[in-house]
Amino acid sequence: GLGAKWKFPGKAWLFMGVANSDALLYDDEFQEYLEKYPDQFSYDLALSREQTNKDGGKMYIQNKVEEYADEVFDILFNQGGHIYFCGLRGMMPGIQDMLEGVAFA
Repeated sequence: GLGAKWKFPGKAWLFMGVANSDALLYDDEFQEYLEKYPDQFSYDLALSREQTNKDGGKMYIQNKVEEYADEVFDILFNQGGHIYFCGLRGMMPGIQDMLEGVAFA
């Protein structure tokens, strides 16, 4: 059981990036966390070969985070939350560039 481990202030938001839904890791567990702890956990997927971004291109984590930019910054700076990114190491420059662009927009 998760019990006491999930008694913390703020919210944890996981953005998972993979090519296809059949490559998802721990999806059943994350779905369980969503069901049991909806006020403390969010989980969004960026499936680059199954979804498209607002411009019609592949959906990457930075595109998915950008969809929620206002909420992400509110959680980070006003609610004591944490944002986690899961995917390939090479994705971080794109995420950092997007966050910087949104922060200064």
